[in-house]
Amino acid sequence: MTLAEIAEMIDGIGLPNAYYQFDEGKVKAPPFICFFYPNDDDLMADDINYVRINALVIELYTDNKDFELETRVESALIQNGLPFSKSEDYINSEHMFQITYNTEVVING
Repeated sequence: MTLAEIAEMIDGIGLPNAYYQFDEGKVKAPPFICFFYPNDDDLMADDINYVRINALVIELYTDNKDFELETRVESALIQNGLPFSKSEDYINSEHMFQITYNTEVVING
């Protein structure tokens, strides 16, 4: 996938989203998504980065537990052939749930 295709996949979920965080003053009310690439694990050969592999984290924030929204995120990942792990936290200070999806993406282009 390309970085643009990943952004399109996330846009296709149909929620406000931002890379890493929303700009100050532009924060959205939940539900929303933040996503980012915390690190890479490129395959290297012949002294070059032969295959670019980025970790991708998608965070879904909701006021209440929302199984339907989680299913939408998971369906987008599955439809794009991205296996994932999932974890859940409750942020007391913000009174919202954070559902985190971790996957890796082979970056083309």
